[in-house]
Amino acid sequence: MTQSPAVRVPGLSGPARLGERAARTLVSELARRNDSKAGLVVGATPDSAVLAAAIDALLPGDRLTVVPAEGATPAVLREHVTAQGRWVADRVRVVDTIAEADAAEVVIAAEPFTGTADEARGAVDGLTKYLTDGAVLSVAAPVFRTEGAAAELDRQGVLHGVRTDLVLRNSPPVRVHHLRFTPAGAALAAKLAPAYRPSSVPLTRSMHIDSNGVAAAGISLGLAALARAARPKSKLWLLPALAAAPVAAFFRDPERDVPEDPSAVVAAADGQVLSVQRLHDERFGDGEWLRVAVFLSVLDVHVNRSPVAGKVVDYFVADGGFVNAMKPDAEHNVAAYTVLDTEHGTVVVAQRTGLIARRIVQRAPVGALLARGERFGLIRFGSRTDVYLPADAAEPLVGPGDKVVGGATVIARWR
Repeated sequence: MTQSPAVRVPGLSGPARLGERAARTLVSELARRNDSKAGLVVGATPDSAVLAAAIDALLPGDRLTVVPAEGATPAVLREHVTAQGRWVADRVRVVDTIAEADAAEVVIAAEPFTGTADEARGAVDGLTKYLTDGAVLSVAAPVFRTEGAAAELDRQGVLHGVRTDLVLRNSPPVRVHHLRFTPAGAALAAKLAPAYRPSSVPLTRSMHIDSNGVAAAGISLGLAALARAARPKSKLWLLPALAAAPVAAFFRDPERDVPEDPSAVVAAADGQVLSVQRLHDERFGDGEWLRVAVFLSVLDVHVNRSPVAGKVVDYFVADGGFVNAMKPDAEHNVAAYTVLDTEHGTVVVAQRTGLIARRIVQRAPVGALLARGERFGLIRFGSRTDVYLPADAAEPLVGPGDKVVGGATVIARWR
């Protein structure tokens, strides 16, 4: 593949750039792999935030190949790598052209795609030649473009995407696509750490707010501003203004310490265990299932996490009602089912609506690999989350009335 010069984004004085947050998002598939791996960064410069993030993600058994950007001198890039110290220099190889690179488990385009659709398609096709089986290609494009490269990457994301991340805190904002063109087995999920998600906005080191909460708080403040402008002498604007903080708090997304024990099954949500029972459900296959149902009140964290490491093999929504999630009839509420293939068999997570909760967010498309404890969605304003495990393969460790913490509390163990 021959590289083309950076294409200027209309309205900017220079080419689109990737800042630290976008760079961290772009290299997240490299950073989350805990096994020895090979990475390939294409289009790097000595001051590239993507190159810095990729180097920072390296583990002792890793190797990274770097292809210079158009206009970047390979010798200068080699000097930059050498200046990082012996540890980095031993693991990073700078090549003159991409033709000298070897195939890798993660391939990263260090510059955003801002050209035409045909140019983006050709670039993607060229980069796929350097993907090993089950490997991921990570690319970015400006968000506020509805044609050209951005549109082509959106199309590729629909066909081959395993995750798409929106990074608003970049100039310009970008959408990062993680693409997989050949299948990856469920066993690989056990080697992954939870992916970095820019959809959570950090407040402190241990507390984030999901982007849904930022949007909801913004709407409340916008309504307050409109109310004050329309009726400056009225105090009604205080109602939506004061509601902004508690609304955002509904979407808090704290960091969690996920147990390292490979036999552990963790809670998919914060809340109170409603029931632990054995049952049959032909939708998920023959045999008996162990179901752990957890009720989320409006005061609980609403972000859902994967209880196990696995591959998303199916996702469907079942129609139903909106009964109070604590009642038995909630069994028939609207629910979204995420089906995972794991080394221990099929595992299902059901996100159920309730009396107040009417909106389910699921961010893990079919084909995605989820680490144990990884965020994959949320239910707005509480409800219920059920985890289905093969009954003959799992032993429950919680009972009705127990309080659990999503991603941290061990609710069962594999036998």
